[in-house]
Amino acid sequence: MTAPTDDHEFAAWLAEQAGARLLEVRATSGLEGRELKDAGDAAAQALLAELLGIHRPHDAVLSEESAETHGDSGRLTASRVWIIDPLDGTREFSEPPRDDWAVHVALWSAGSLVAGAVAQPALGETFHTGRPPVVPGLGAGSHRAGLPPRIAVSRSRPPAFVTALADSLGAELVPMGSAGVKMMSVVRDVADGYVHAGGQYEWDSAAPVAVAAAAGLHTSRVDGSALVYNRADPYLPDVVVCRPELAGPILEFIERHGIE
Repeated sequence: MTAPTDDHEFAAWLAEQAGARLLEVRATSGLEGRELKDAGDAAAQALLAELLGIHRPHDAVLSEESAETHGDSGRLTASRVWIIDPLDGTREFSEPPRDDWAVHVALWSAGSLVAGAVAQPALGETFHTGRPPVVPGLGAGSHRAGLPPRIAVSRSRPPAFVTALADSLGAELVPMGSAGVKMMSVVRDVADGYVHAGGQYEWDSAAPVAVAAAAGLHTSRVDGSALVYNRADPYLPDVVVCRPELAGPILEFIERHGIE
């Protein structure tokens, strides 16, 4: 396969290649439920590992589906590390025709995320840092004057503090699957913010955060501090991605009330 040399385009290409493989598995495997989830994870991981090995053989990798990369497999001293989630939203992937699942590919270098792509294959969309998405009305205050803010939440288990946050902001909750899809919902102007606390790892947020930041959105931890990647422990439990005008109210609410 001919791969782009530019890292931004390469990240998008990787995500799209894995997305195409996942669509193929979904359409032709005849599997359902857990078997379909596992087949998708395995197929996307195998393809991404193969393509990275061919086209970026000297770079390190941190992948959800490669347990040996979760510790220090050399990535902690590497100058370039690809942080990938081959299939974000396995539950939604296993429930055709749901489209709220994604592929995450990010590149970390010199302490920062320097490229990222999130593919939503069932939508035929890929968002990446090489062509940062244009978010309507960004920098112009609320572009939906008179309408309530929209907060993306899990469709099955929205945290209680997010419900309280929505009440405080006069916001409405928009349920959907996949952490990446929720973050991209802010990029796509389907939601205005996403707040999560507990149960995520670096691969869940690296690519979406890279894309959201490139698009001019606010990205941080729930205490307002920077999101830091390629650490010895990849557990990174909380994230805020939102329109800049919502960052202050969201962070102030969390500081006052916590996330319990």
